[in-house]
Amino acid sequence: MGENNLFANKKEFLATSSFLLFIFLIRIFFLYQEYQEFLSKPFYYTTATVLEQYAKEKNSKSYQVLKLKIEDGKSIYTTSYIKKNLILFKVRVKIIIDNKLSFQDYLSSFYSRVIIKDIYTKKSDKQEFLLDYILSQHTDKRVQSFYSAIFLATRLDIDLRQEISKLGISHLVALSGFHLGILWAIVFGILNILYSPLQQKYFPYRYSFIDLGFLTVIILGLYLWFVEYPPSLVRSFAMVFLGWIFIVLGVRLVSFSFLSIIILILLIIEPFFLFSISFWFSILGVFYIYLILQWFSSSNRPIYSLLYISFGLFVLMLPIVHIYFGITSYWQLTSPILSIIFILFYPLALLAHILDFGWVFDDILILIFSSTKIVTQNILAQDLAFPYLVSSIFAIWSRLLFIITILMATLYSIYLFRGLF
Repeated sequence: MGENNLFANKKEFLATSSFLLFIFLIRIFFLYQEYQEFLSKPFYYTTATVLEQYAKEKNSKSYQVLKLKIEDGKSIYTTSYIKKNLILFKVRVKIIIDNKLSFQDYLSSFYSRVIIKDIYTKKSDKQEFLLDYILSQHTDKRVQSFYSAIFLATRLDIDLRQEISKLGISHLVALSGFHLGILWAIVFGILNILYSPLQQKYFPYRYSFIDLGFLTVIILGLYLWFVEYPPSLVRSFAMVFLGWIFIVLGVRLVSFSFLSIIILILLIIEPFFLFSISFWFSILGVFYIYLILQWFSSSNRPIYSLLYISFGLFVLMLPIVHIYFGITSYWQLTSPILSIIFILFYPLALLAHILDFGWVFDDILILIFSSTKIVTQNILAQDLAFPYLVSSIFAIWSRLLFIITILMATLYSIYLFRGLF
């Protein structure tokens, strides 16, 4: 099956993207009206579900940080002195409106003073059975937190999250397109084993990629619903779904126009993604993969492609990640290798948990998580951000700028890790 461009020419692309951008701006306009109405009240009552809860301490006083999902879908953070575990409980709250709240904060998760008026019964959690099943196979809390995060998108234990950051493997823990790609291969492969004998015997005229792709998309969609729509996974699912359709139609996928249209569609569906760091990290990860595939020679050996994509993506994403997260350790240099190993580890760990011996890798994970003597430093790349992003964007059309972008990222990597050895 041949590959055609998504758009016949630049005019079609500009017309389509302009139309989608116009719809997005209309969505933003109505959200701004909603924001103005929100600020017009001194407070209001609503019902919320407690998604996260963890303890913090300030001036020798302990308190709880709560993440609430209110009825209209927005997430807010607040503090409370209630020590009871409220995760997944429904609560009746009085939200105190801060007139200084910006529109940007309104579109993202923001902090607000909240008075909890009533605590209702615990919300039925569709993940509870599987979560208990996973946790029962481990005794170490860090390992329990790790597996529940990579399988069910739960929040990492706060101490483990810091260790994961030092190790440079946060992208392996937060559910994203990386995990969805592995799950696609697993689900499609299993379905193909069951489908092929039937196809050969009863309906050889069918195109298996259409039938199995449709079933795989449905199964992955159910998984997305089950883990409650993490932003990076929503983006990934949209790309998988539209990617499958475009492959069936013979449209080329490794295309920046395809990525641009996906971004606009997702922002129209969920404008709150506009200020989601995880969403944009996920988008930029795909962007740099496309950039690598565009300018690097393709190889007939998948292992070569896997290697240069893994190492190239690691180097190119370093300046991006360090715009917001400055923590750096020499362990992060192993990230490309660990990413490749994770491709095998993830399905094996999944199978082990299904067969009730998920503990098989516990000793290795505990050893990794116990690397408390990791030397770290805190360096941000905010001054580099603008020129680097501009160079990256124009590298779409220029091999020279692509080389300059790689050179900038490489020099920054040397600067970043020089003080750790």
